[in-house]
Amino acid sequence: MNPGLFQGKTVIVTGASSGLGAELALAFAAAGAKLVLFARSAEALEEVAQRCRTAHGVDPLVVVGDVTLPADSARLVEETVSRFGGIDLLIACAGIGMWAEFSKLTDPGLLQRVMEVNYGGVANPTFYALPHLRASKGMLVAISSVQGIIGVPYHTGYAASKHAVQGFCNSLRMELRDSGVDVLTVIAHWISGTRLREQALGYDGAPKGKSSHSHGAGAIPVEEMTRAIVEAVGKRKRTIFVPGKLRYLSWLAAIAPSLADRIIIGKVEKEAGRK
Repeated sequence: MNPGLFQGKTVIVTGASSGLGAELALAFAAAGAKLVLFARSAEALEEVAQRCRTAHGVDPLVVVGDVTLPADSARLVEETVSRFGGIDLLIACAGIGMWAEFSKLTDPGLLQRVMEVNYGGVANPTFYALPHLRASKGMLVAISSVQGIIGVPYHTGYAASKHAVQGFCNSLRMELRDSGVDVLTVIAHWISGTRLREQALGYDGAPKGKSSHSHGAGAIPVEEMTRAIVEAVGKRKRTIFVPGKLRYLSWLAAIAPSLADRIIIGKVEKEAGRK
């Protein structure tokens, strides 16, 4: 990380209380950003904020709220602009996972919940931040997934929500083509070092907790994912695949879908069998 790379830039990170969001917050603090942390847990946010203060001398603005509630996103933007005068970068990192076969669901409300968090968590803060991003010629970063491009068994609701994120970002990018605002989508693999899989929703809509499947060797460490995202933001890229080889899977799904299906099913079944 280049100290001062984002010196003086105002950066909002949603989902900043843990996992990738917390790591991104620390990375942008190290780069000199004026930081805003947003999530539902005041206690967890304050822990991340204290790490930013201690390690990097950055005192973040902490805003407690829920990305699924438009009013909370409006308040996030209002408090950010009131303190820092504008917004240069919005990182929509809040998200929730799913690991459940569709035909075995006992609570179909799970699907709506996942969509509200993963898609609404991008669309809601973007709606209120966009005028300020236009003014600064800033950037939106949406944490998507390879499941936003291809289907994956046991992840119907999650894949649908990430497809929605992809469609939203691709459409918005075209609308903003002459505005100076860039839109980066992060096409991510499974990430190790977070609690996303542990917190993934199961058949009844409750988090799977400690019974969740562990990650395989192919999962990307959260630190590596963080470095890739920060580098892509610095270069104002439009899309990154982490790891890069994921792009080949998306190409294969387009030209040989049956073969891609077999590969994906094999990989997921292996993950499902790993305790």
